[in-house]
Amino acid sequence: MKKIFILIIIIINFPINTKAEFNIKKLIDFEDPWGSSFVDSENIIITEKNGNIKLFNINSKNLITIKHNLDLIEYGQGGLLDILFKNNFIYISYSENRGNWKSSTSVAKAEYNIKELKFTNIFRAEPPIDSGYHFGSRLAIKDNFLYASAGERGKGMIAQDPTKHPGSIIRIHLDGSIPVDNPKFQGKSDWLPEIYQIGVRNPQGLTLSPFDKKIYISNHGAKGGDWFGEVKKGENYGWKILGWGGKNYSGLPIGPKWKPGFTKAIQYWVPSIATSAITIYKGKEFKDWNGFALITSLKDQSLRKLKFDDLTNIEEEIIFKKKIGRIRDIQVHPDNGKIFFLSTKSLWLMEKS
Repeated sequence: MKKIFILIIIIINFPINTKAEFNIKKLIDFEDPWGSSFVDSENIIITEKNGNIKLFNINSKNLITIKHNLDLIEYGQGGLLDILFKNNFIYISYSENRGNWKSSTSVAKAEYNIKELKFTNIFRAEPPIDSGYHFGSRLAIKDNFLYASAGERGKGMIAQDPTKHPGSIIRIHLDGSIPVDNPKFQGKSDWLPEIYQIGVRNPQGLTLSPFDKKIYISNHGAKGGDWFGEVKKGENYGWKILGWGGKNYSGLPIGPKWKPGFTKAIQYWVPSIATSAITIYKGKEFKDWNGFALITSLKDQSLRKLKFDDLTNIEEEIIFKKKIGRIRDIQVHPDNGKIFFLSTKSLWLMEKS
């Protein structure tokens, strides 16, 4: 009876949407796509982890490959990562080849040109590390600020060292210059000037809410302990002092889920669902979802809707699961609000039935 009771509680807390309220269709296949961004109402620019940048027209289905000059290394989880279009510029995160198999999570900028993108670095994580793990990395823009998530490269406690970039949230100006109100200049003198928050592991979701104008983040835990939360200036999410409810892959405990002195996430997932890209929905197609967080996942292969306006009463719903495979990215069409997903093989469209 005890096992049956526990199962019922899980179903109540995480209802699955069983109504046929939407259709999902595949638009085109890609080779290990990672990041995407609409450049206008018809064209979406997409990175492939192997180094390709492609532009796809969702109406004509025309696909072109755009040349670029990035010196990247595709190694483990590294390669071309997130991409973001803003005001005729392209911002991109990638694993930069630093020589001798060392690499860094780096961010570059180029003026938009469909023939060739001539990138210039505006940030590189120091020090370079010989590891194929945990690059992050997502990008978000708020006003004249670029936020970037830098994973801890599998090095654990480096995320507690603010003299090193891995395991932190970066905040710079769009030209790469340092904001004068970053934590280093407001009481955190030992922090690197680009660091805005520390203590993250492998953050693969980052987004600006169009409603409260806050930056939100999702983060991969270890064996359990994924979470969704708010980026907060000068604070510490606690990795690897905290385990967020998860364990080491060896099965040994890491630390408490949370304790005072560290940033508390909005929602945790134990066991892990492998949270990936996120967005705070705003659009016409699914207008009842406006203001809700949409959380995608890799391992769980799900889309989840999170109502979090009352932090004492978080409401979560599984919209779908195991329909399109592992989900890497999510974009909302800028005009009609239809939702586009990158799985590990394809671009998909979700619209109302």
